[in-house]
Amino acid sequence: MKMSRERLYRRLEEADPGEWEALKQLVEQSPWRQRYHIQPVAGLLNDPNGFSYFEGRYHLFYQWFPLGTQHGMKYWYHTVSSDLVRWENRGIAIAPDSPYDSHGVFSGSAIEKDGRLYLMFTGNTRSAEWIRQPYQCLAYMEPDGTISKHSTPVISEVPPGYTDHFRDPKVWKTGDSYYCVIGAQRSDKTGCALLYRSPDLLEWHFEGEMGTRLKDFGYMWECPDYFEMDGSALLLISPQGLEPEDDRFQNIYQSGYLIGLPIGFDDSKGFHHGEFHELDRGFDFYAPQTTLSPDGRRILTAWMGLPDIDYPTDSQGWAHCLCLPRELHLAEGRLIQRPARELVNLRGFESRKQLVVSHNTVSVDGFTGTSYELLVHIREEGASSFGIEFRVGDGEKTVIAYDRASGKATLDRSLSGQSVAQEFGTKRSCLVPLQNGILTLRLFVDVSSVEVFVNDGQEVFTARIFPDPASTGIHFFAEGGSAAFDASKWDIHNWGGYPR
Repeated sequence: MKMSRERLYRRLEEADPGEWEALKQLVEQSPWRQRYHIQPVAGLLNDPNGFSYFEGRYHLFYQWFPLGTQHGMKYWYHTVSSDLVRWENRGIAIAPDSPYDSHGVFSGSAIEKDGRLYLMFTGNTRSAEWIRQPYQCLAYMEPDGTISKHSTPVISEVPPGYTDHFRDPKVWKTGDSYYCVIGAQRSDKTGCALLYRSPDLLEWHFEGEMGTRLKDFGYMWECPDYFEMDGSALLLISPQGLEPEDDRFQNIYQSGYLIGLPIGFDDSKGFHHGEFHELDRGFDFYAPQTTLSPDGRRILTAWMGLPDIDYPTDSQGWAHCLCLPRELHLAEGRLIQRPARELVNLRGFESRKQLVVSHNTVSVDGFTGTSYELLVHIREEGASSFGIEFRVGDGEKTVIAYDRASGKATLDRSLSGQSVAQEFGTKRSCLVPLQNGILTLRLFVDVSSVEVFVNDGQEVFTARIFPDPASTGIHFFAEGGSAAFDASKWDIHNWGGYPR
């Protein structure tokens, strides 16, 4: 049931007597609670924020509306980990309790300075006429975890030529200066990213747009992220309003990246880049954010969901989760995404099997479950198509398939259980060349999701799925010929960070 505006914009302490406890009890009955993904105790989770490494731990915050599964009054919720695998809830980090975030603590990022972790975020406010006024705000966290807000916004005005869609600062340091890139919308209703510069994180100067050549590419760019690696510069954006093009841009909103030359921050702000590539080819991936690990790896996470879409858990008191952390690498002008190497520590009991399948679909003893990692090398031996069916049950299955004629991999969730956003289709495809005749699929299957890494992270498909708990089967298939499968499966059990 949809909430009224008044109920959506309540703070947690304004909940009705027993409302919060009743919501948590409802969540506990949900059959689709994840076992090893970050998920909310109750309510709605969306954008990851403030992803950082500070005082020996990874800190990850996310936008959170505690009192329902719609996008209402947002907080920042805090979770920490020493290994990117086991996460510990720390509770509310930033609450909407000032005149500059009266209608929600929106997305932002974090950076360490002078022994503190500084959190830069967008404060959302609304007038009595419901006119938006965004503020870019600052808080800081001490080593003991205590968080305090700076008393006033650090950026109070939207620059001329842009609308009030001005949010999601991502901050970094180059040389002696701090920079942030902010998602924005021009007055002509086209999306862009704006660049600011500061000597101290408190006094910010508008430097102009990030000078891309995408002058009419969606109506708003959310959650930008700029970083440099291996001599190249990358700008991650989540543009809204792109029209579908063949296999591209099939979701309601997209997330992707541009690769170019590092920006000369002391002279030209122009960003000379190549084409826009989607980060994920699945159904449910948005608002990615990255950080650096202590050993210099670039780590990405994202919201495993999308705005403006209903999900089956909405009626069960909770919505959404975060994708697993991924390591980013550059190869031949593209980003490669691999599961963070620490995730091998999730592995439990291993099952292994080698088999050849011809014109058939085959199940294997020991290959069942609802939460597992599955690594399969498939050698094409004449089959016209081949792949894996998982979460197979009575009339249910999710399928990752490869078609030899088209050279495409396809994730099909048309029979994955309770449906999500059917108006956006039930299949996602992309071109994937075989490597010496072999397709490698690494699947992370959880109770209500799958992340498929293809050919060592050349492409990734992320999707929420909502099958019956009894749908636990795993099948290997080959049509029109034969294919050889070399498969390893590891059970994954609760890692203890969140209630099931």
